[in-house]
Amino acid sequence: MTVWLDANVIVRFLTGEPEALAQRARRLLRRAAEGDIAFRVPTVAVAEVVWVLGSFYRVPREVIADRIRGFMLAEGVAVDDEATVLDAVRMMEDAGVSFVDAFIAASARARNERVATFDADFKRLGVETIS
Repeated sequence: MTVWLDANVIVRFLTGEPEALAQRARRLLRRAAEGDIAFRVPTVAVAEVVWVLGSFYRVPREVIADRIRGFMLAEGVAVDDEATVLDAVRMMEDAGVSFVDAFIAASARARNERVATFDADFKRLGVETIS
């Protein structure tokens, strides 16, 4: 059985807060690891997790990147557009840009396309831009 995984479960799992919800999140992820269910994670949920960890919990980008990569490797977890998400996480960490900008750049680069933007961050992301 495939189940879509919401960002709030991932945040509770990664932060351990609040404890009661973190325990429930760990139980759900254990079920996936045991093969009882399979989680599908939409890219937008990853973006929300990155934003919450960075803005609310003040987790540094490098730590967020490590946690996201580790989560994506968990048994029973499948992230939509996984290769692009991993590339975006790397770019976010290396270039110090937002995950959303990194994901747009990674998506454009994977398709050999350009990005229309006024954001100077894209110049550091190895993608051709137009404005």
